[in-house]
Amino acid sequence: MTPLIDVMLVLLVIFIITAPLMVSAVKVNLPQAQSAQALSAPQFIALSINPAGQAFLNDQPLDKIALARALTSAAQRNPDTEVRLRADATVPYGRVVEVMGLAQKAGLSRIGFVAEPESATPAAPQAAP
Repeated sequence: MTPLIDVMLVLLVIFIITAPLMVSAVKVNLPQAQSAQALSAPQFIALSINPAGQAFLNDQPLDKIALARALTSAAQRNPDTEVRLRADATVPYGRVVEVMGLAQKAGLSRIGFVAEPESATPAAPQAAP
């Protein structure tokens, strides 16, 4: 009997919280007007570095010079373009900084780092030999 009462009390609390949310919606017939273009979603480019240190811009392999040109043209089109940087865990830090420097020199200052979420189970500690 007690578990049934607990479930009923939880349902009552949920109902008390959600009931005002359902009633507060006001239906309005909005007028129509011409306006400026709607703002577009933020632009981004995907920049990846594989374990060998090769850079890929939107999945296209590029050398250092071609990458600099592509980043400069992206910055000229839209200086607010975000660079989403995905680097392999084995890539030396210097290579990542070099690619970041190319992006900043091109005029792209918004750089985001893409990472995988940690797994739920912690890795077993490794014993030192």
